[in-house]
Amino acid sequence: MKYVIGVDLGTSAVKVLLLNQLGEVCAEVSQSYPLIQEKSGYSEQDPEEWVNKTITALTLLVKEFDGDIEAIEGISFSGQMHGLVLLDQNNEVLRHAILWNDVRTTKQCEAIYNLVGKETLLEITKNPALEGFTLPKLLWVKEHEPQIYDKAKTLLLPKDYLRFRLTGKLHSEYSDAAGTLLLNVGKKEWSREICEAVGVEFSLCPPLVESHAYVGTILPEIAQQTRLSEDTKVFAGGADNACGAIGSGILEEGKTLCSIGTSGVVLSYEENRDRDFAGKVHYFNHGKEDAFYTMGVTLAAGYSLSWFKDTFAGQEEFKEMLEGLETVPIGANGLLFTPYLVGERTPYADALIRGSFIGVDGSHKRIDFVRAVIEGITFSLHESIEIFRESGKIIETIVSIGGGAKNDTWLQIQADIFNARIQQLSSEQGPGIGAAMLAAYGCGWFASLNECAQVFTKVVKTYEPIKDNVVKYRELFALYKKVYQQTEELSRELATFRK
Repeated sequence: MKYVIGVDLGTSAVKVLLLNQLGEVCAEVSQSYPLIQEKSGYSEQDPEEWVNKTITALTLLVKEFDGDIEAIEGISFSGQMHGLVLLDQNNEVLRHAILWNDVRTTKQCEAIYNLVGKETLLEITKNPALEGFTLPKLLWVKEHEPQIYDKAKTLLLPKDYLRFRLTGKLHSEYSDAAGTLLLNVGKKEWSREICEAVGVEFSLCPPLVESHAYVGTILPEIAQQTRLSEDTKVFAGGADNACGAIGSGILEEGKTLCSIGTSGVVLSYEENRDRDFAGKVHYFNHGKEDAFYTMGVTLAAGYSLSWFKDTFAGQEEFKEMLEGLETVPIGANGLLFTPYLVGERTPYADALIRGSFIGVDGSHKRIDFVRAVIEGITFSLHESIEIFRESGKIIETIVSIGGGAKNDTWLQIQADIFNARIQQLSSEQGPGIGAAMLAAYGCGWFASLNECAQVFTKVVKTYEPIKDNVVKYRELFALYKKVYQQTEELSRELATFRK
């Protein structure tokens, strides 16, 4: 039996999975690391933490493995998108990485529109200028830390830096590069036009390869530390959402994914490089060669539930906090929640909007609030599905992964709000599975990623929408959509009181 490793470099932890040729998860190890949040709106990490914790996780994984080390053939990566890692001429890190959920760059986004033009930006990158993307972060460093910017020789995304440290080779790949605002998404090349317009050096952009591309073997010192073979093949990997799509079998037209992690995404497969969503949703290169995906994002999806637990049920497990969820009626007894805890991405692209509970009553119990949080997260995701459907996409079946796929009641809520069939997979760790699949395909185990998906992804349960519930949720969703419009100005005024 042969094996591959999928490394998923997340925002809060790195997860390392060992899979065999049957697509079975044989071992998994997770190692967490902290966020660095020096000011409101700032979110950074020390890239050295990613490297150290990944090496620790790989070492523990190999220790668990009782087979022939040479049987572990390949390794590939999934990673948090958009983060900026800057290297100097010696390939040393110049500062902490600025992460996807850092929102300090509103001014830089406006500058990009002024320098490039909204229409040109959408035509080249297929995406609007948002605070989370990489280019605004680069411009922020150029403006506020010019001494660091002047030393920069290469920019990398988080998982690309991690891969560099394991192989000594500098690359990026299309699915992650698509989230920088520096890539011509249709042509699959860095955009010299954008670099020149905003005044950044084109030479900062690393060489581009396909997600399944072989980029070398692990360095001898990494092999020695982890006890992996020096012959372990390394493949480029992909952005977490692209890998989540691969690991969930979203590899052909008509396939849609709902993934609820710290953030939440609704992602739909696209073969057409020229489809126009006018920037309402993201449009990125897929981890599958010459394919694309459209994606809507809820910034604080699973984070909203984690925040609620930490604030109001800190000593309890999630399972305990969710007990009785199914007994609460649709609408949480007249309580609505909007999950704008850190601003919002789709459909509003608003860094200042903040969350709210509407309709709080003296009779409400904690479980009502929990139900409202879960419904609010799902309503936010449904706004992306609405955009897809309005554009003519048919969405009848959705694969659900992440935290939202671990609870039967929540899966049924998704089916009812989305008015679609929801499929639950045998493993909900889509990005890590997707990374492993890229390694398996790269190693030549399968003729295509689609063939690989037939072995590696298995549907274990299906949830059908309940007609009466669909009608009730449609009425409630109409109320939900009013909350943003009626709290936008309030949020901006309240922002002046935040530390």
